[in-house]
Amino acid sequence: MSEELAGTVALVTGATSGIGRAVAVGLASHGASVGVVGRRSELLAELVAELGADRCLALPGDLRDPMAASGAVTAAVERFGRLDTVVNNAGRMLNGPTLDATLEEWETMVDLNLKALMYVTKAALPHLVEAASSGPRRVADLVNISSIAGRFANRNVAIYNATKFGVTAASESWRQEFAPRHVRVSVVEPGVVETELFGHQQQPVQEYYERLFADVEPLLPGDIADTISFIVRAPRRMAVAEVVVRPTTQA
Repeated sequence: MSEELAGTVALVTGATSGIGRAVAVGLASHGASVGVVGRRSELLAELVAELGADRCLALPGDLRDPMAASGAVTAAVERFGRLDTVVNNAGRMLNGPTLDATLEEWETMVDLNLKALMYVTKAALPHLVEAASSGPRRVADLVNISSIAGRFANRNVAIYNATKFGVTAASESWRQEFAPRHVRVSVVEPGVVETELFGHQQQPVQEYYERLFADVEPLLPGDIADTISFIVRAPRRMAVAEVVVRPTTQA
């Protein structure tokens, strides 16, 4: 375990599985204390047991509630005394033909992929600005997980595209606004990753994606976690604004 992030505190959303869990483990392995946010409290408890209760705080809650989002930020700061890194990973992908989709599915994606990220970011930014001015590394990081769907629109993906384009656009605007204050804002846009994301969709949509990506070896959550660790551990003078990460065989 390295100690490059010793004395810093990270908050990771969507930390119960997949990319979020891998990111929390990765940042902790470099010395950070970590607040982990998710709706499945039993999985958060397992993560705390793995990383140690002295360095990991479980923050169960639904980030679609703005009070839950701000409460998670406040609880992490109260427990660890500061906040240096935020990784907005929580999200949902519910794709498929527009005529077969429900408004509830669309609202879920807007509420979680975009609005929840906004709630967490709004609550966290004052603490990130403070960390950048007084912290051990004198820099802070906001890392937002978008998708290649935030760069390229495709049929049957309209609302997911809309939310991820929104994440990418907001991240770039925040990057410009907070760069002079040494708060680095980065957006990571993965291609196919082996996570629960595809399993949230209706069965015909799952089967479609299984056929579409049958010959693609997906990325692993740890691949994205390694990318984020690189971003956060970069020297103060260096900011990684945007990263697209695809499987080698995904065209």
